[in-house]
Amino acid sequence: MARDLMFQQEIKATVQRAYAAITGGAGETVARRHYRDHELAEVPPGAVAWALGVGNPVRYARLQSGQAVLDVGSGGGIDTILAAKRVGPEGHAIGLDVLEEMCERGRGHAAQAGVEGWTEFRQGEMEAIPLPDGSVDVAISNGVLNLSARKSRALAEIFRVLGPGGRICMADLTVEGELPPEVANDQSAWAG
Repeated sequence: MARDLMFQQEIKATVQRAYAAITGGAGETVARRHYRDHELAEVPPGAVAWALGVGNPVRYARLQSGQAVLDVGSGGGIDTILAAKRVGPEGHAIGLDVLEEMCERGRGHAAQAGVEGWTEFRQGEMEAIPLPDGSVDVAISNGVLNLSARKSRALAEIFRVLGPGGRICMADLTVEGELPPEVANDQSAWAG
């Protein structure tokens, strides 16, 4: 048990270091692959440059005006900002990221996009979401759950913060079958 906890903590630290080391501009190619031109036009260039996801959950989340939406692993804020534009000033968009520097970037990008009045970015972990039970209508996530060494805990937290009738829309990576032990036990593979 103690060994598993230590390995989980090592993975978390490795993922945080890897993402802290990424420089802006890395997401431009990723964004062009997953977002339509009119979607990219809705967000500041900085949010596009920091787009590191694997899909576009906002497009499929069926967000409506007035809803509260949580973006788990918000990074530079592209999905949080797109969600904020869908829920409007009557709604609320919350970006959650483990790195405060990403939250700061997201706040700046939200201000540039004109959605800062109903958008916030909070530092926190997906395994311990700093929100009350039942406080959001929709949770989105884009290529982040796979980074957790405690996926079931992260999912339990997402379900905890969802209100009655709430839903999740995720884009993520999955592995079919077993990974070789040298990959499954390699901390840097978790960040990749």
